[in-house]
Amino acid sequence: MVYVLNIHGQPLMPCKEAKARKLLRDKKARIIQKEPFTIQLLWECENQTQPVTLGTDAGSKHIGLSAGTKEKELYAAEIELRTDLVDLLSSRRENRRTRRNRLRYRKARFKNRTRSKKEGWLAPSIKHKIQTHLKVVEEVLKLLPVTKIIVETAGFDIQKIKNPQIQGEEYQQGEQSGFWNTREYVLFRDNHVCQCCKGKSKDKILNVHHIESRKTGGNAQNNLVTLCETCHSGYHNGTVMLPKTIHRGMSFRDAAFMGIMRWTFYQELKKKYKNVEMTYGYITKNIRISHNLPKHHYTDARCIAGNPDSIPLGYYFYQKKIRCHNRQIHKANFLKGGKKKKNQASYIVKGFRLFDKVKYGEQAGFIFGRRSSGYFDLRKLNGEIIHRSASYKKIQLLKTRKSFLTERRMQDTGIATICAIPPTA
Repeated sequence: MVYVLNIHGQPLMPCKEAKARKLLRDKKARIIQKEPFTIQLLWECENQTQPVTLGTDAGSKHIGLSAGTKEKELYAAEIELRTDLVDLLSSRRENRRTRRNRLRYRKARFKNRTRSKKEGWLAPSIKHKIQTHLKVVEEVLKLLPVTKIIVETAGFDIQKIKNPQIQGEEYQQGEQSGFWNTREYVLFRDNHVCQCCKGKSKDKILNVHHIESRKTGGNAQNNLVTLCETCHSGYHNGTVMLPKTIHRGMSFRDAAFMGIMRWTFYQELKKKYKNVEMTYGYITKNIRISHNLPKHHYTDARCIAGNPDSIPLGYYFYQKKIRCHNRQIHKANFLKGGKKKKNQASYIVKGFRLFDKVKYGEQAGFIFGRRSSGYFDLRKLNGEIIHRSASYKKIQLLKTRKSFLTERRMQDTGIATICAIPPTA
């Protein structure tokens, strides 16, 4: 299927490859992009379109998209979101604090930290994911004349997950109700007894220890445990091992994200586009099961769009959002002699960049690693290794890197395939 734009760049209904090949041969169209393959007409034509509905399956780690009519699916995609932002922001904070303490002492200015108190403020990791949702919807509207957008955003009752019997006023009486802070609650929960030695060390000083690092697990009460000073110091020195019974509880990070982003994403869509509706997960699940469809993000999106009986496209575009820049110039650790080691490789090596889409032999993949000598680590988006050290002389550039890496896959299989050779004039 080839996506078509009119002479003014507005989307029309897609056409078949044979028709696109004739238009290109007769110089009546030009190629805009190769994946998804899109052409622009070079003559005025009647803008005859059909009602197209876009279904959007919003998520914390993946987004499902499906656009089409009642008869046929016209576009399907699954987008993998970035999950490394929290780790990168935490590392940046650590490096900044280390640098400030190494160079000078600066008195803490807590009154300056008012940004998070402003109405509508969102954490950078959440804001980035919402912006990615808006971006992928915008890209579909550049390809197809979408007349309606339907969004499914899941809402999770975290207290109900923890306690299925909760009801009424019990929602206002959480686990930490009546305690000054999380630390006081954790000490009370553990009966002010070290959970490692059970008081055998006779150390009366108690600390609250993160089971997983704060960077990974946060300050949630199920990630904290009471340890005495002796066990706490011994654990960090490597002389004490925590019992196997101490482990991190259930994480609700993704559920919390969906609860925060659902209305923000929906309201932002309504500001930008006219016909936007919301649906619910139980409706999507009922449609998918009643039509005996497999569980995939793009399949859910087709059900959300209200077109479960339409002819499936047969393939979908798997996209992965990647980091655009690496601004850390040097690594945190020094080499012998106090020398700093660079954290950045050369921007362009033998004419190729990181994440460029290339062809090696009969396979298409992406550059995931590069050496200054001109040898590259080639892989597909599912992690399949094409070649660990391919010479630049044996690879061919297909597409320069973008913020989204795109790979065409067959529906229901998840196996990457080489895109068909685009039509030429």
